[in-house]
Amino acid sequence: EVQFVESGGGLVQPGGSLRLSCAISGFTFDDDFYCIGWFRQAPGKEPEGLLCISSVDGTIYYKNDVNGRFIISRDAAKNTVDLQMNDLKPEDTATYFCAAGPLDTVIGGLRLEYEIKYRGQGTQVTVSS
Repeated sequence: EVQFVESGGGLVQPGGSLRLSCAISGFTFDDDFYCIGWFRQAPGKEPEGLLCISSVDGTIYYKNDVNGRFIISRDAAKNTVDLQMNDLKPEDTATYFCAAGPLDTVIGGLRLEYEIKYRGQGTQVTVSS
């Protein structure tokens, strides 16, 4: 059974940082050609792709306006994918979840989109003073 379990969410002040982690079981980075990364969903809004990392060569795909502020990394030995978020803003408030999908469905740029085949339940991030 494939499981994605997120951790690290919480309440942070504007300008602060958080590091989210996604622990993956039943699926490894060697499994086919996947992009594994992070989405977020704010109340009343559609899920928004942020960044993902290729299982083949580590290429990173991203939504333009988070590049540089959000950083994705993977640890193949631990089978985890982390999201370091810096300079957080109130509009970053959302439920963040990790997800994997076929690499050939990835579109990056103004938006990051890919077909979600596996995902976790999410962790809440609230940015507020």
